[in-house]
Amino acid sequence: METYFSKIIEAVGEDVNREGLIDTPKRAAKAFKFLNNGYEKTLDQVINNAIFQADTEDMVIVKDIELYSLCEHHLLPFIGKCHIGYLPNGKVIGLSKMARVVDMYARRLQIQEKLTKEIANAIEQVTNARGVAVVIEAKHLCMMMRGVEKQNSVMTTSVMTGVFREEISTRSEFLTLIHR
Repeated sequence: METYFSKIIEAVGEDVNREGLIDTPKRAAKAFKFLNNGYEKTLDQVINNAIFQADTEDMVIVKDIELYSLCEHHLLPFIGKCHIGYLPNGKVIGLSKMARVVDMYARRLQIQEKLTKEIANAIEQVTNARGVAVVIEAKHLCMMMRGVEKQNSVMTTSVMTGVFREEISTRSEFLTLIHR
């Protein structure tokens, strides 16, 4: 990867041997590997058996989970927050595991629409919930730094499964609670 970063730096007209750039290909490769470390993880590893029997059927919500991802179209970051809700069906997931699921999928080359669906599907798969709701709100640097250069635009995506899709009152309760 270092070799390719060197070539990119040279292609934009810079001298990779300039003092400030000497170690940049190495640092860039290390950063890019970290930003995409979601490919090295599986859902089973991330969950690590943190699924517990629970005698609750009420909505569980974790909101404002920060996320950082790279747009697969321009390799530029998008940064935002994810809100997850689910209706347990005898099992709950460890609290930190929801954030880890978000990180695992966000740390891959992504589009926000796919990321939202992957998170919802993963939570549904491991909890067997009666329904899952995921909303992501993010700012995309590919829209802010280039192209139309709109600094205040925010993209919102949502995926609703099960009861959240079927019952407007359940969906409305979730949407009201995440925007408090």
